[in-house]
Amino acid sequence: MGEKTAENSDMNINSALVRELADMLNDTNLTEIEVEEGSRKIRVSRAAPAGSYAMASAPASAAPAPTPASAAAPAEQAELPGAPVDAVKSPMVGTAYLSAEPGAAPFIAVGSKVKAGETLLIVEAMKVMNAIPAPRAGTVSQILVGDAEPVEFDQPLVVVD
Repeated sequence: MGEKTAENSDMNINSALVRELADMLNDTNLTEIEVEEGSRKIRVSRAAPAGSYAMASAPASAAPAPTPASAAAPAEQAELPGAPVDAVKSPMVGTAYLSAEPGAAPFIAVGSKVKAGETLLIVEAMKVMNAIPAPRAGTVSQILVGDAEPVEFDQPLVVVD
């Protein structure tokens, strides 16, 4: 019993932290969060909800699938229409918004001319709105995400040619 007590004392779980992490999952539409402090790790995860979120994540999960094959055949990946190599990618996990507020005109549309540094869209992460700028001047040829759609880190968002 002495060993069980020692094991249990190492496993004191801060239920308030677990609840806070679970709330973050709901607020950000993430499916998993892991926090590490010293030798203690807490991971909270949930299944992706059915409906629009599951459909929205399908293209995101389709993009990484060719990645292992890209090591064997990098020329083939460059030709895949669903995975533009020159796309502006999300710098974080969050929710993409195509306009500054609901009902407002979108920042860009296919065919829009943009200047380097001009806002293409916003990614909200942890209740902070992050403007995603155009890396160069050009014309928007593709918008790869929908308004209020969850996005993953490094997910292609917009193609500027």
